[in-house]
Amino acid sequence: MLTAALVDSQLKDWAIEQRRHLHRHPELSGQEYNTAAYVKEKLAEFGIPLEPQFSPPSVVAFFKGTEGAKTIALRADMDALPITEENDAPYQSTVPGVMHACGHDGHTAILLSVSKWMSENPHLVKNNIRLIFQSSEEASPSGAQQLVQEGVLDGVDAIYGIHLMSGLELGKIGFAVGPSRASCNDFDIRIEGVGGHGGQPQNAVDPIYVASHLIQAFQSIISRNLHPHEAGVISFGGLQAGNSYNVIPSEARLKGTMRAMTYEAAELLKTKTQQLTEMLCASFGAKGHYEFIEGTIPLYNHPEACEFAQGIIEKTFGPDVFVLQEPSTGAEDFSYYLKEKTGAFIDVGMKSEKSQYPHHHPRFDIDEDAIPTAIELMIQLALNA
Repeated sequence: MLTAALVDSQLKDWAIEQRRHLHRHPELSGQEYNTAAYVKEKLAEFGIPLEPQFSPPSVVAFFKGTEGAKTIALRADMDALPITEENDAPYQSTVPGVMHACGHDGHTAILLSVSKWMSENPHLVKNNIRLIFQSSEEASPSGAQQLVQEGVLDGVDAIYGIHLMSGLELGKIGFAVGPSRASCNDFDIRIEGVGGHGGQPQNAVDPIYVASHLIQAFQSIISRNLHPHEAGVISFGGLQAGNSYNVIPSEARLKGTMRAMTYEAAELLKTKTQQLTEMLCASFGAKGHYEFIEGTIPLYNHPEACEFAQGIIEKTFGPDVFVLQEPSTGAEDFSYYLKEKTGAFIDVGMKSEKSQYPHHHPRFDIDEDAIPTAIELMIQLALNA
């Protein structure tokens, strides 16, 4: 565990207590009302006023600094996942079929701890701090997108967020500069053919045959339309059609996901998949019905904010702690904040024997030794930005 100059053992223990309480009481995206009430209760204890104009169950508060020349936003996500926990821990989920399997309980506890520290050391906080406890990171529509539309970044100079990361070694802190995480959009396609006898295909329009061509054609978008320097992924996750040996069905359904690292590439994938669906299906005498399911835009870490954050990490924790990471095709709705304002999204490593399972796994758990590091990092970002 890294040494945290501003985080003593008392604050660490308090943070872990909050994390375990939240872990025992997880709530799904858009349903985090009890979590929000708990956060509001703590903020009231700290004397930090709420900004009630933002839609619940998200909670936004504002800490006024001694100078207030700049306003820095810090964000934590609060939602859990529809997963049955398989850990045997004294703080395991008490809600059947729901668990914190991505570390959001830790993120909320960390930002609460930052709030507590600021309330106890107000003379050290020069900047204004907007504290964002966000709903619905794991769902679409995105909680971040909604808050941005409601003006949560109005007057904000920079925004920072952290993610406890089981794939990064405990004691390390890192991020990718520039394109960092991918967009995530889905599609649902219905191919309307003409059913018929399996022995007389000339009298039918086989939607399964058309689907096989569509699956192949979509990969040409990556290999022949996307710039070779760009990264993108199109994956099919479902194909449903028919239930008989000798009947050509009248309909086939395809569903899948698209990932891209830039706004332009994400738009290209959307446009081309729709065009191919309609045109290729028509060329076989079928009808292609395309539904685009909007998810999350690409996350772009601003170089100037990354340079500042790297300096804070090296000064606070030592020169060997920072890790320059590769971009990830995972998605994160912090991207909506970074499209509007300068900032960075930072991974705090916690890979260890306790945190050996990946995110969204039923045996995922947080190595709580990473928590004081994350608290310290967020405090230092807020104080020095």
